[in-house]
Amino acid sequence: MAYTESVMLPLGTIAPPFELLDTVSGQKRALQDMIGTRGTLVMFICNHCPYVLYVNDEIVRIAQAYQAQGIGFIAISSNDVEAHPEDAPDKMTEQAHAVGYTFPYLYDEHQEVARAYDAACTPDFYLFDADLKLVYRGQLDESRPKRNPVPVTGADLRAALEALLHGQAIPTPQRPSGGCNIKWKTT
Repeated sequence: MAYTESVMLPLGTIAPPFELLDTVSGQKRALQDMIGTRGTLVMFICNHCPYVLYVNDEIVRIAQAYQAQGIGFIAISSNDVEAHPEDAPDKMTEQAHAVGYTFPYLYDEHQEVARAYDAACTPDFYLFDADLKLVYRGQLDESRPKRNPVPVTGADLRAALEALLHGQAIPTPQRPSGGCNIKWKTT
């Protein structure tokens, strides 16, 4: 698994719309139906990436803390499931229940949503304001398993969420997230 960093989509980009299968509910879900009243976090994750596994509990804690404050949370897996069957929709459902996701976990079968967001790695985080304009893209925090095994705090993402909720400028610089590359289909 090659270590890959975020591409850093330009700030101010409007969230590309999509409709994908939610592996938790079994229903198709559109972006517009999942947005928060004060902002929306779109996360590209997967089941098998050690970088995602390292921060999963913190993602759940952040969602629990900020969903009640009007932030919508959406997780998307875009990996090629033929090459990585552990990321298949049925396994995503199991993972969502096992970890305690309180948000949709969507399957991007054709990888079109990952391309629209210019997602490059898992985890990759995109925070949009109430108008769906990108205000933060980057890392959860400085922790990386083996590369930088500092405690997982979610400090960077939490700072961005707090700034958004309080109408303040998002802290800079915004540092890229890093993890496994998205497993693109070869055909």
